[in-house]
Amino acid sequence: MDWNERGGAAFPMTDAMGVIEPGMSLRDWLAGKALAGILANPEIAREGYKPSMAAEDAYQTADAMLAARSRK
Repeated sequence: MDWNERGGAAFPMTDAMGVIEPGMSLRDWLAGKALAGILANPEIAREGYKPSMAAEDAYQTADAMLAARSRK
């Protein structure tokens, strides 16, 4: 997945020399926000739900958000 497919930069910054530092991707930022919501659900402690499943769900949510954004 290239940079644009990941939504570009979430928090780009320009240093004193004018070099752009992209920071994290928008996809990673959205996945982190989704993961926080997923883990805040008290039902998440159900038997058999693993951290890897939460991470996968978070990135699926982020990908859906990016897809909806690109349809605008």
